[in-house]
Amino acid sequence: MVTLTINQKKISVAENMTILEAAKQNNILIPHFCYLEGVHEIGSCRICVVEIEGAKSLQPSCMAQVREGMVVKTNSAKVKQARKVLYELMLSDHPRNCLSCSRNQNCEFQKLGELIQINELRFEGELSKTLIDDSSPSIVRDTSKCILCRRCVTICNQIQGVGVLNAQNRGFKTVIGAAAELPLNTVNCTFCGQCVTVCPVGALQEKDDISMVWQALFDKSKRVVIQTAPAIRAALGEEFGYEPGTLVTGKMVTALKEMGFDDVFDTNFTADLTIIEEGNELLERVKAVFSNQKAVLPMITSCSPGWIKYVEHTYPDQLDHLSTCKSPHMMLGALAKSYYADKIGVDPKDIFVVSVMPCTAKKFEITRPEMINDGYPNVDAVLTTRELARMIKDAGIEFTKLGDSPFDNPLGLSTGAADIFATTGGVMEAALRTVYEVITGRELPFEKLHVQPIVGLSQIKTADLTIENPKPEFGFLKNVTLKIAVTSGLAGAKKLMEEVAAGTSPYHFIEVMGCPGGCISGGGQPRLTNNDVRKKRLEAIYKEDEAKEIRKSHENPFITKIYTDFLIEPLGHKSHELLHTKYTKRGIFNEELK
Repeated sequence: MVTLTINQKKISVAENMTILEAAKQNNILIPHFCYLEGVHEIGSCRICVVEIEGAKSLQPSCMAQVREGMVVKTNSAKVKQARKVLYELMLSDHPRNCLSCSRNQNCEFQKLGELIQINELRFEGELSKTLIDDSSPSIVRDTSKCILCRRCVTICNQIQGVGVLNAQNRGFKTVIGAAAELPLNTVNCTFCGQCVTVCPVGALQEKDDISMVWQALFDKSKRVVIQTAPAIRAALGEEFGYEPGTLVTGKMVTALKEMGFDDVFDTNFTADLTIIEEGNELLERVKAVFSNQKAVLPMITSCSPGWIKYVEHTYPDQLDHLSTCKSPHMMLGALAKSYYADKIGVDPKDIFVVSVMPCTAKKFEITRPEMINDGYPNVDAVLTTRELARMIKDAGIEFTKLGDSPFDNPLGLSTGAADIFATTGGVMEAALRTVYEVITGRELPFEKLHVQPIVGLSQIKTADLTIENPKPEFGFLKNVTLKIAVTSGLAGAKKLMEEVAAGTSPYHFIEVMGCPGGCISGGGQPRLTNNDVRKKRLEAIYKEDEAKEIRKSHENPFITKIYTDFLIEPLGHKSHELLHTKYTKRGIFNEELK
């Protein structure tokens, strides 16, 4: 511990702290802008400067370490003047069309100006080059709004390990983007949207599909079906003032019905279906390996489209390791335009499927040519959590005053296993709940069915599961130890994939989610998502799971019925046609490789 003085207040803190962290711990506010705890701590904006007794110049508090006897002023005349000038210089190169910006009233730059009391614009001059890149179906870049904080550079390079975004050129000509200012759709961007979640202004945002959805709702010839991913229910409330992790499932369904959607289904239903298909796929591969037949292990989950695009670019020769299952929302879209359309007697061309997702990469996923059946795209539009919140507000719905409504059936009932798809480790745990019971006839031997070694926010989590006393038909697995691994964030995926590519991976089954923490912190979720917010959303998802009467996918009665009435059997002809897919080898310029 060291003792120092901040604003005449003597405090004691850990010696490895920065001044900013020490001040925060002692309820002293130092205005800051580019800093993101544990993510981006490079002092690029200098808004957090403080005066340190004995120092020749002001120091960025997010980088300066505390020292014994240090005397710090955070609000001196010199500090206030510098902070004001720094802000005004940034503002002089920033458009002032706040009222028409999607970040209006949810803009960190706007809030900072209010905090440090900027009420005039003293500097005018040349503006930086404006470039709007809307080439991708997921993310839009507007360089006129960029304030060069470099948060997106850090998240893309250090947290995700993709490396698409970097500072190009120098000085006043600096722009943040892909090399040679190439459009995002022409490089190996995964469209994960983590850059969007950390952008403090409107320079990076999801491509807005709200008008397309409203148009479908106003079209009386269309039956508009909407589905919501499991992560939405634990995050949507934040856009209406609720604490992170507040479950708003019933209110969300009520709002969607009031907005005029004809059917409100739950992507959780096809999360359960994914477990049946993926679980059987895993068993087939494992059985083949233990029978000395050709099969590819480890098998890797395929629910995350950002992860899929990453592996297509970075490890194109390892695509056979991916499960062939479509992601759950694509499965539901395919069923809505086949099974459900037939059931209600509506032509599939007149069904418009909307997915509400925590993920910007889902917007790209629905454009893939593999996601078409019988000439119709499985899903027609994707809304992020943020977009749905804007639509609810636009519709004049007072969300906090809504009552609860249930999802519609037959594609609305789900188990607790489906809920946990929202968080890292959830897909793996859901699969194990079913696969272990299919193999042994017994329930997974963990407290509350939670596989504790793979619960939590660690980058890579592993577990061993020994099969004791399997059913006779699975006798080949007796005393076999299944080795599993879970990772979230593409930097973690790279570590596991290096082993796979080298042929040294010890695992049978790997779960990968493209965003750190999983879908609870997807690129389309409410900002800002830090570890405290992730933990609250994670706890809410497990709470939703534990409250369900049915917590194992194979026990969902509507899943049983859809196989009886329509799909016939897992991995059968109809299932492969509607629920499975293939992948594309890609180069670094998003070109298809032969």
